[in-house]
Amino acid sequence: MAVKSKGKSALRRAAAWLVVPALAAASVACAQAPYANPSSAANPFYGSVTVQMAGGEPIRLSLEQAVQMGLDNNLGLKEAENAEKALKGEKKQALQEFLPTITLSGGTGIYQHNLAAQGFGPGVLASFGSLFPGGQLPPGVSLITRDDLTQGMLSFQQTLFSGPVIAGWKAAGAAERVAYFAKMSARGEVVQQVASAYLHTIAAASEVDNATAQLAADKLALEHAHLAHLAGTASNLDELRARVQMQAQQQALLAVQNAHEKDLILLKREIGIDPGRDVVLTDPAPYNDLAEQTPAEVRAVAYRSRQDYQNLQNQVTELRQVHSAYRSRRFPTLSFRGFWGTDTVNGAGTHGNFAAVGTLSVPIFREARLRGDADASQAELDAALAQLLDLRNHIDEQVRDALLDVAASQKMVAVARSNVDLAKQALTDETDRVHAGVDDNLRLVDAQASLASAESNLVESLYQCNLSKLALARAAGVLETQYRDYLGR
Repeated sequence: MAVKSKGKSALRRAAAWLVVPALAAASVACAQAPYANPSSAANPFYGSVTVQMAGGEPIRLSLEQAVQMGLDNNLGLKEAENAEKALKGEKKQALQEFLPTITLSGGTGIYQHNLAAQGFGPGVLASFGSLFPGGQLPPGVSLITRDDLTQGMLSFQQTLFSGPVIAGWKAAGAAERVAYFAKMSARGEVVQQVASAYLHTIAAASEVDNATAQLAADKLALEHAHLAHLAGTASNLDELRARVQMQAQQQALLAVQNAHEKDLILLKREIGIDPGRDVVLTDPAPYNDLAEQTPAEVRAVAYRSRQDYQNLQNQVTELRQVHSAYRSRRFPTLSFRGFWGTDTVNGAGTHGNFAAVGTLSVPIFREARLRGDADASQAELDAALAQLLDLRNHIDEQVRDALLDVAASQKMVAVARSNVDLAKQALTDETDRVHAGVDDNLRLVDAQASLASAESNLVESLYQCNLSKLALARAAGVLETQYRDYLGR
């Protein structure tokens, strides 16, 4: 009975070692299962204007080149730039309200008139007969007349003073600055998106390299187990365990290769490269230890440099001017208009005519409408001021969070590197023990799995550390100009 019990125990152990690696591989495959790729329909920063078509030689791409291509071609930034152009056009339209409008017009033509239709019937014309010699109309007078008319006119119009026009011009200037800082904020978003996608693709490539190296080690372990089994120094279970481990690693390699290809496609879509074009990333994963900064130091930089903060400040300025425009509609408006022209009828010579008119318009009673518009604009201004105060607190929160993340991620990188060194040493020691016949390959498989996990954790730690640095640079408002320094390039 004891022998049978021991045999059943061995079978259960064998079954466990067959199932566990398979479940591990299945979990990796599920983690890398197909997912809904980010789309430019939901977020324009995931799209671009394609400038590099499929085919041709592979493109060698550094991080700086990828960021620059994103700034040149990213769809989200293109939309922000077009919005700024539209606001510049609206500002020019507002400028026209200050400038004089001068129009030159002229024309010549032949005109035919029906006097009867205009009220000059035969009876009316007969009443004018006493005005002519002989007391009657000259013969041949017709109710249908014809004349040749040539005209020329130069007209002028200008608003000399208008409170709403002045406030509208100032509001248009603030709106233009809002669009500019929105564009600059979009540039920071592009840098963060592209750099994150590049770093994620590097991390995926590192996972592929680690999985490939681990597969090579598993193949070598299987070969040793097979030879030892043939020599009678190892059981069939050892060879079976090594084979299952190798096949599980093959599945893991396929999963990370698939993830790497999808990361490359997303990166290419963000920077204007056709998804079918081959790309080779030339930069390794960057890393450096940032100098310590206090929240007060970073916050001071953020208040000077954050585009979204300056954007909201200019929105407040714009709303103040809009409110001023509504209030100033109570003021008088002074304008001037005039024209000078000349007419020639049937070649009978020219005659000049002109007009010069100054207009002073004073609103008498529109108080309900004026107060309603002013109150509504004041409410919008108060809401923007509240958002500005909240954004100051939000910037402080983001800065503190980013500093904590950077400090923690740098410590995690140090621990992950130490774990990789320890796992490598443990694997080397266990390999020597297996080859010496001291242990079976059960502990060797454990050591291999520990090393694979440690290397994967190191890759993820480096990636998260770089992301936290990008987030800190973004929180400080210096991402576009200093991302290289923060990443340690």
